[in-house]
Amino acid sequence: MQTKILRQRDIKQILSVVGRDAIMDRLIQELHDGFATLGRGELAEAPPRSGFARSGEIPGVIEFMPYRVPGVAVTMKTVSYSPHNYQRFRLPTVVGTVSRLDDDSGSLIALADAGVITAMRTGAVSAVASRLLARPDSSTLALIGAGAQAVTQAHALSRVLPVERILVSDTDPGHAASFAGRVAFLGLPVEVTGPAEAVAAADVLSTVTSVPAGKGPVLPAEPRLGHLHVNATGADEPGKTELPKALLDSAFICVDHPGQARAEGEFQQLPDRPLGPSLASLCAAPGTAAAHIGGLSVLDSTGSAFADHIAFDVLLGFADELGLGRKAAIGATPDDVLDPYSLPW
Repeated sequence: MQTKILRQRDIKQILSVVGRDAIMDRLIQELHDGFATLGRGELAEAPPRSGFARSGEIPGVIEFMPYRVPGVAVTMKTVSYSPHNYQRFRLPTVVGTVSRLDDDSGSLIALADAGVITAMRTGAVSAVASRLLARPDSSTLALIGAGAQAVTQAHALSRVLPVERILVSDTDPGHAASFAGRVAFLGLPVEVTGPAEAVAAADVLSTVTSVPAGKGPVLPAEPRLGHLHVNATGADEPGKTELPKALLDSAFICVDHPGQARAEGEFQQLPDRPLGPSLASLCAAPGTAAAHIGGLSVLDSTGSAFADHIAFDVLLGFADELGLGRKAAIGATPDDVLDPYSLPW
């Protein structure tokens, strides 16, 4: 029983040989097409994620995100969100692994680190929503939060919109100051500003913060442009929200995962409001989204195992094209399947 393992060097080689633009473009298109298929009812929605929350000196969550295609495969992402990782351990805030199981046998087919692909797929999902809901001439992108996820938000959104400048705001001045260097590959001017100034000037805005539960919002509701589109991607646990309720009350809101939005997303703030349409339904019927271009719109994104499944497909596809990945016998196959001790050497 062989498992394909994508090591850090394999993922680095995919980024180097294929190029991050080509990978991001493929992700955006595959996610749009996948969400459209989901919106037409041809695939099942992923179950809500589950996991454990930590409190105390080292807060965070460790979560499990499964998606199944019957008769084909199950993708399982195990992901941790630990906002003190950098200061304490010099590790990324988001750490995880993604695995693929054969649906018929349950055997482990593939295994990889989930850090890069999670960051890229989150940016790509924002790009899918922004291409549907933002004005096509949107040229000013604002980012509230300048950590790792802000890099892929800027990258993905620049692939679908004519972005000419990026405004960035972060509570950590060092993160804000270093952001221009991390996105220099985009060739776009970056201006460090405050959240109020960012909101006032933005055509499209993404929130990608590590604000603690109960400590939002991270930006004001006004002033803003009438056609502002917001990708709210940081609300990923109960009690954590980023947007002011006054902004949500005025907005058309779609959700990437209907089963998670009220428990973990911005819809936590709107218990009496009917849940907005899914991003999948908008991809399946883009005319519905087009009716809201020019007004205030929000993607309430909590992260989807369905998107992880598609993103892992893309990563494995590029690995196959380049002949990357090491095969290893991780799964045990006893000589006598009735005797668990009869493992071969």
